[in-house]
Amino acid sequence: MSVKKTARFQSFESRSDRSQGAARAARLRAELARRGLDGFIVPRTDEHQNEYVPPHAERLAWLTGFTGSWGVAIVLRDEAAIFVDGRYTVQVREQVDTDVFTPEHLIETPPEAWLEKHLKPGMNLGYDPALKTPDAVKRYEKAAARAGASLAPVDGNPVDAIWEDRPAPPLGAVALHPAELAGEDVAAKLDRIRAKLAGLGADALVISDPHAVAWTFNIRGADVSHTPLPLGYAVTPREGRPRLFIDGRKLSNAVRDALASVADIEEPSALDATLRELGAAKSSVRFDQATASHRLVSLVVEAGGSADIGVDPVALMKAAKNAAEIAGSRSAHLRDAAAMANFLAWLAREAPKGVVTEVSAAVHLEECRHATGALRDISFPSISGAGPNAAIPHYRVSHETDRVLEPGIYLIDSGAQYQDGTTDITRTVAIGEPTAEMRDRFTRVLRGHIGIARAVFPKGTSGAQIDSFARKPLWEAGLDFDHGTGHGIGSYLSVHEGPQRIAKTGVTPLELGMLLSNEPGYYKAGHWGIRIENLILVERREIPGAEREMYGFETLTFAPIDLALVEPSLMNAEEIAWLDDYHARVRELVAPQVEGETLAWLEGATRPIGR
Repeated sequence: MSVKKTARFQSFESRSDRSQGAARAARLRAELARRGLDGFIVPRTDEHQNEYVPPHAERLAWLTGFTGSWGVAIVLRDEAAIFVDGRYTVQVREQVDTDVFTPEHLIETPPEAWLEKHLKPGMNLGYDPALKTPDAVKRYEKAAARAGASLAPVDGNPVDAIWEDRPAPPLGAVALHPAELAGEDVAAKLDRIRAKLAGLGADALVISDPHAVAWTFNIRGADVSHTPLPLGYAVTPREGRPRLFIDGRKLSNAVRDALASVADIEEPSALDATLRELGAAKSSVRFDQATASHRLVSLVVEAGGSADIGVDPVALMKAAKNAAEIAGSRSAHLRDAAAMANFLAWLAREAPKGVVTEVSAAVHLEECRHATGALRDISFPSISGAGPNAAIPHYRVSHETDRVLEPGIYLIDSGAQYQDGTTDITRTVAIGEPTAEMRDRFTRVLRGHIGIARAVFPKGTSGAQIDSFARKPLWEAGLDFDHGTGHGIGSYLSVHEGPQRIAKTGVTPLELGMLLSNEPGYYKAGHWGIRIENLILVERREIPGAEREMYGFETLTFAPIDLALVEPSLMNAEEIAWLDDYHARVRELVAPQVEGETLAWLEGATRPIGR
């Protein structure tokens, strides 16, 4: 058993308890029977469809033991299932009592398809309308109807009714985000939102995504781990002052005064009345299809208004970073690059001694970032995996699962929250001499990474159209990976930001200023895993004679890629040149920030392989 290490911003205590699954499922069934329900849907999300949720909203983890960032359970009278995507197929079986909850793959067996087979005619399936979007409700209604059953909204979540020690909602302090980092004042943002509403023909916008609330009003909060979110809502009319619905206990006098100059500040409990007022006035209200709950939409519609459900116009505004946000991200990544160099140099010295564990490595990396003097938080719990644990894409290390870094492969996926930017980087490192298979797979992943980094594409191209660039070298060997190639990144906000992404489902066109990750991988279940991740910025490409406006990517992340795992014979001249140029840039930017053993290590770690 390893010696316990502590960190400032993450815990390595296990939050999963599969032993309670049977008892809690039985208690939930009893509560459902009392309410006349034959089943209930338990999603991982909160009222805002957040990926990272506060403790009081961790209903799925409390009920099943599963702690992944996405999942849904369905509990019927005599059976139950839990649905996860490809990131969690291994984790779910380790954390959940599979005698109680049958694991199902989200893509292969969607919840709606499962319900069609398992619901019986006349059954009444409950759901919490505060936790489901209107689109999700429609899908579940259709599935229930095809089975001859019905879908019923609940008044008060039955999981909450049986969760005796449920934590209280958070009261994190709200802070103003500095104007020099935001790059645009609130008044200008509100003007842009009103112009969008006019174009949509909508009378008001309900901002249900806390990330959008934070961006619109240039505030940050502390209600959610690792993401500086202030949980709350806003209603922005096409004409008149917006209303910000946020618990007043989160606001200092100075913050309240600043916000009161641009919006009316109200308690969250006042939101329902405001929506009913909009409905009674026959207003057309825009709701975000990704984060607005069915409950909120119903308040407007039932009062006589109309719901215009679509993309929140704030989402694309927030996704396309302005000059100040881009400058902040570059600054944050340079700072993070020095921290990563110090960590990787330490790892190269210490890991071969057999004294480094997954936990101690994650703690040391956090210490390297803290030494910058600018770390506000990590951007997500570090994925620190050795050997077979590296083959779990979203592995979460605990003291119970902690492994020593032995000869083989070690994967560290981590990130930082600095006030000027959010970072996310993955490096895969060989401990000792890698096998030929490891080098082959790593080089194929690297070639896919380079394929994205070097991509040039016309304006209007979506992430789905370039996703295969990252997979082609793996496909050539009959291999693939079961997650997206890249996700959007916020500006001192969420490490996972939509709507932009590089994935088979990434339909949003990539626009100038968007930040994304570039992270293809390969996972040999039960043995080891590989992922290489840098963050990239969509920028304009000037091509002589081009007939269309062309875009490409600027790489923002600078940390050596382990050359011990690279097989140059598998790479073409352009790929080798890219790697050598990248490492030259890493040396140029990082060398002035480090010294001593790290500097000496950096020289060797970034040596050219093309000559």
